[in-house]
Amino acid sequence: MLLIILQIIFWGLIFLAVHSYLIYPVVIFISSLICKNKIIKNSKTEFNLPSVSILISAFNEEKVIEERIKNISDLNYDFNKIEVLVGSDGSNDKTNEILESLREKYDWLKVFLFPEQRGKASVLNNLFEKSKNKILLFTDANTEFDKNALYLLVKNFNNNIGGVCGRLILSDNLVPDNESVEEKKYWVYETFIKNSEGKCGILIGANGGIFAIKKEFVAKIPIDKPVTDDLYLTLNVLAQGKKFVYDYDAIAYEDVGKNVSIEFSRKIRFAATNFQIIPFFKSLLFNKNFLLSYAYWSHKIIRWFFPVLLVLIFILNLFLFKHSEIYQIIFYLQLGFYSFALIGYLLHKIKVRIEIFAMPFFFVLSNIALVIGFIKFLRNRHSIIWESTER
Repeated sequence: MLLIILQIIFWGLIFLAVHSYLIYPVVIFISSLICKNKIIKNSKTEFNLPSVSILISAFNEEKVIEERIKNISDLNYDFNKIEVLVGSDGSNDKTNEILESLREKYDWLKVFLFPEQRGKASVLNNLFEKSKNKILLFTDANTEFDKNALYLLVKNFNNNIGGVCGRLILSDNLVPDNESVEEKKYWVYETFIKNSEGKCGILIGANGGIFAIKKEFVAKIPIDKPVTDDLYLTLNVLAQGKKFVYDYDAIAYEDVGKNVSIEFSRKIRFAATNFQIIPFFKSLLFNKNFLLSYAYWSHKIIRWFFPVLLVLIFILNLFLFKHSEIYQIIFYLQLGFYSFALIGYLLHKIKVRIEIFAMPFFFVLSNIALVIGFIKFLRNRHSIIWESTER
């Protein structure tokens, strides 16, 4: 009897693991093709452009802030309907000086210099309060917009749509050839899922560098408990019963971290703040919109606890090893995969990158980051102070 129970648990865990990364993307893609709420773009060549407030939280961004504002100034949009609010979060480099000089050049630029660093959430909350337009566009100092990105984003808004996310393209041009940063490849996979979710109006997690929300559906980001701000704002729209869609043609660009260490630290930070999200949106776990709950569990919850699945699968596989050849095959496949990851790690240490070892190393490292992030969450050791990724 015990053996049967262990086998049921084992195959159930195998299913959850395979489902989250392989089955769910297929299911959500098929759903996007037949979804009744599939987004139909406005086919008009002219429509009434809404007024937009663009919000940017910046900390020590002297290397990129001037280019960021210049990039915004090149947008294909009526600047009589744009205000850009930049909050400098206690920057101690030349960010404030650059912003003050730019404020004199662009009358649509509003600059707020906060004397102490309080965290990205606090700055965004302040900018949200000071914004005057009905649509808020959230972006980062290191993001670069395509000139038509804003126009394409706002064309999606109607009475049922509360938020729109653009497509973020990651560049690894600054990454040395021998660095095993696989984030760009993984992001292509994530973009496929986000695009499919967006067609059903249930995008689970907007790209932080380019997403817009109707102001009436924006809530203040918690500052007593650090959360992932873009995910919090996205789920808040969905929790209010509004659609959050994805526009594949509204493009923005960002660079990935220059090395594995930078990306690893970023993943730990996001993991810790992602776990903090769960109590805020318990209603989405078993929502009347079944597809929404299904996507939330599949795309986020299961993946956040994926290291637990991996450990349990490995342990149960040891118990079941002698009972069938299939368990032996699965066990050796696991050993092979982790061996490839270990080789990938060792090659990384000597600055050698081989594709077949780099991806397993990236996957295992990402799950280790989840474990560390979860520990930080349990110990309440994650800071509300936002740290930008080195560029």
